[in-house]
Amino acid sequence: MTFLLGSGAGFSGDRTDAAVPVVAELIRRGQPCALVFETLGERTLAAAHRALRESPRAGFEPLLEELLSPVLDDCLEHGITILGNFGAANPAGACEVVAGLARQLGRPDVRIGRVQGDDIRAALGDLDLQLWEAETQALPGADQLISANVYLGAAPLCQALELGAQVVVTGRVADPALFLAPLVTHFGWAWDDWDRLAAGIMAGHLGECGSQVSGGYFADPGVKDVAGLATLGYPIIEVEAEGRLVVTKPPGTGGAVTEQTVKEQLLYEVHDPGAYLTPDVVVDLSGISVRQIGPDRVEVTGIRGRPAPARLKTTVCYEGGWQGEAEISYAGPNALGRARLAAQVLRERLAFRAPAELRQRLDIIGLASVFDDDTGTLQQAPAATEGDYRLRLAVEHAERRWVERATQELLALYCAGPAGGGGVRRHFLRRVCTASYLVRRDDVDAFATLFESGRLPHDTL
Repeated sequence: MTFLLGSGAGFSGDRTDAAVPVVAELIRRGQPCALVFETLGERTLAAAHRALRESPRAGFEPLLEELLSPVLDDCLEHGITILGNFGAANPAGACEVVAGLARQLGRPDVRIGRVQGDDIRAALGDLDLQLWEAETQALPGADQLISANVYLGAAPLCQALELGAQVVVTGRVADPALFLAPLVTHFGWAWDDWDRLAAGIMAGHLGECGSQVSGGYFADPGVKDVAGLATLGYPIIEVEAEGRLVVTKPPGTGGAVTEQTVKEQLLYEVHDPGAYLTPDVVVDLSGISVRQIGPDRVEVTGIRGRPAPARLKTTVCYEGGWQGEAEISYAGPNALGRARLAAQVLRERLAFRAPAELRQRLDIIGLASVFDDDTGTLQQAPAATEGDYRLRLAVEHAERRWVERATQELLALYCAGPAGGGGVRRHFLRRVCTASYLVRRDDVDAFATLFESGRLPHDTL
């Protein structure tokens, strides 16, 4: 029988009502199914670890209650398993939130699976690590370290499902693993059935970014028109036992599922289509077929797999000094001239008011920002002198005081700069740096347990 995978979110901060039509459609079909919330990114995880430092009852997805409240009761009532990496840095705390929501619904016996083992900070210095991508060769010191998390595969999630979990809460796992786990459990796929595992991983890859495969992040008016972006339907992936996939969405929702949207998502973040590395399988997309078989229905076949890699990706996040931003607007006659003069004044002031190692960038938003370089080459291009321009200063330094001083120089343009400046804003935050390593699979101890609400010490939440 076909298994249905519904997407409820594609990132932290996604629409909190997106899962409602998905769940309604899963219930209407009455087939075996699961609902997946993918809410975790590398810097999202670093932010979660920082939040956990401030409060033992933080560190998980901030919108967890808003995401689950509209659908939890229906999912529990109709046997729709929920899986989510919304545990972030504090899966136990997220489990407690889920348990509390279930109690409010009169369902105190909800079975919540908690996946552990991705956080390897304590063992980091003792592991055989291979550097993959990093700005520096050395590991950050203990005083700089924010997080170190392995991208787990689907096996511990399957363990949670085998324990009878109705909701599975994880921290860092490979995003497609959230979708693969219920397929392995339902179909009984073997862990060396590489082609089927690869199909399951790609079902997850198609669904992991939420509405991206159904028209979100695709629309380009006049080039790639998509209707109904305000009511986008998040994807439902139909998976058959032999690995055939069909991507669709709930009827009556906005967006579109086409060959083009599916192909864009298939290639999203895939460095090598012939060898897409995941913890569970290496995927080969070179023989894939993508075919429109009906309105908002796209079939995907021909996915192949090879044995899983011996090492797992680990992302290490560490403190990287301070960064600051400040902005001021210029509008009306000769606005561009005044914005350019303001930028010149700032460069001259920072040359003697800030240390030489201060990294800085000035953009004139409305003229050149996204595609400009740090020296502001594109800001000299001819443009309308009248209009609405916003000068943005971005700076970085190891010490906050120099970041504050630099952005204060922009604030001073209110009176010490060109005429008509206004709307100044400035803020500072700690910069996060990331490095990627490969860790031996055998050095990672990942497992699942059923969570017992109220049984954990306060400081572990």
